[in-house]
Amino acid sequence: MSVPVFNNYIRGEWVSAGATFENRNPANTDEVVGLFAKGSAADMTDAVAAATEAFPAWAAMNAPARGAILYKAADILDRTFDSIAAEMTREEGKTLPEAKGEVRRAINIFRYFAAEGSRMPGVVVPSERDRVHMFAIRKPVGVVGLVTPWNFPIAIPAWKLAPALICGNTVVLKPASAAPLSAWRLVEALHQAGLPKGVLNFVAGSGGELGNALIQAKGLKAVSFTGSCEIGNWLHAEASKRRLRIQLEMGGKNPTIVLADADFNSAVENVVNAAFFSTGQKCTATSRAIVEDGIYDRFVEALVERTKKLKVGDGMQPGIDIGPAVDQGQLDTVLKYIEIGRKEAGEPRVGGNRLTANGLDKGYFVEPTIFADVTESMTIAQEEIFGPVLAVMRAKDFDDAMRIANNTPFGLSASIQTTSLSRTFDYIYKMEAGLLTVNLPSAGVEYQLPFGGTKDSSFGPKEQGPAALEFYSDYKTIYLKY
Repeated sequence: MSVPVFNNYIRGEWVSAGATFENRNPANTDEVVGLFAKGSAADMTDAVAAATEAFPAWAAMNAPARGAILYKAADILDRTFDSIAAEMTREEGKTLPEAKGEVRRAINIFRYFAAEGSRMPGVVVPSERDRVHMFAIRKPVGVVGLVTPWNFPIAIPAWKLAPALICGNTVVLKPASAAPLSAWRLVEALHQAGLPKGVLNFVAGSGGELGNALIQAKGLKAVSFTGSCEIGNWLHAEASKRRLRIQLEMGGKNPTIVLADADFNSAVENVVNAAFFSTGQKCTATSRAIVEDGIYDRFVEALVERTKKLKVGDGMQPGIDIGPAVDQGQLDTVLKYIEIGRKEAGEPRVGGNRLTANGLDKGYFVEPTIFADVTESMTIAQEEIFGPVLAVMRAKDFDDAMRIANNTPFGLSASIQTTSLSRTFDYIYKMEAGLLTVNLPSAGVEYQLPFGGTKDSSFGPKEQGPAALEFYSDYKTIYLKY
């Protein structure tokens, strides 16, 4: 069977770059999901130029008309829902139910922001002067570059792309090379929905070459990035030289605090879910479980027993809980941290090995792994692993648990498991993170509310919900004497 080729998208045309790169199935590396045009710096420069040319007409189109295109694209995605979800599982590795949930979320995001076109809130206030009408209206920023990761290959492009377009910006999208097909399907749907030429451009390829070309391109006004702290810090430095708007979502070392008064069984399920589902490859995943001393030993044992029941394998197969790491590099990173954990905390209580038996030898599979009696100074308690590795830490009481939870440079998400209303509110006001959950997993957010972290995890305005409009639009203020 021939391998499909997916070209870049510039000026409303599907453009071949000559060279291609492979998109392989991480559960079975013998399968090539597709070949993608390997864009060059010149392609990226051309894409920004195309977006610059298209901007005046798109910005001048009324926002409800822009929303109508997003609605139509959402309907197209809905009709191809099952095939897009299956492709996501094959290219990224997450289980099919998780992929279906993510595709549904992307469709809902498009519809949510399509509706914003009929609102597009501004500001109207009374003047202190006679017969003066004062108001402020939103205007687009211009050409926006979107750099997206592989772990949510359709949801994150959707939650950046939809608000950027509805505000009247034109866009250049650079997806992660490990999983570009899901983002390509978004672009395809918008193309079929009648998006004007040049409004959206898609260039896949080397992150270093294309990222540098994007940040240097004449006409670029803003960049939204989700990915590693290393790349995010570099983008911030380069964007600052040109005074570009920049929005960064980066790492996390997210805690779940488990107090002695928690619903025990629910807390076990929530920690296992947040630590291991999606192979732990979520920026909001729990990587530290901070457990109150009174239930510590019993809770560790319950975590271990529950984790042993998880099934690892090809996410296309029914009954699978955990798929593979996305690629060899990510697998190597996870295995490296497991070895560091062995040196620091001793043998893991469960897991700790690559899986190759029972047909898993052609994929990047690793056992979900739990280290117990981890202390704050250990590497596995401080550095982001981005894999199915959980560090369990002992706390004397609630105050000690909060101190441990906040003792990290990151501040993306956090969770607490408790039945105490007072402790819940103490946690809400004292936890240094942008996304908090109570008696829920730390991972799992909806699109209607602001999303983003604090400290080293994020920079710039929040994403999603009504807050997303703040990054992708500016205000024009008017004083009118009549």
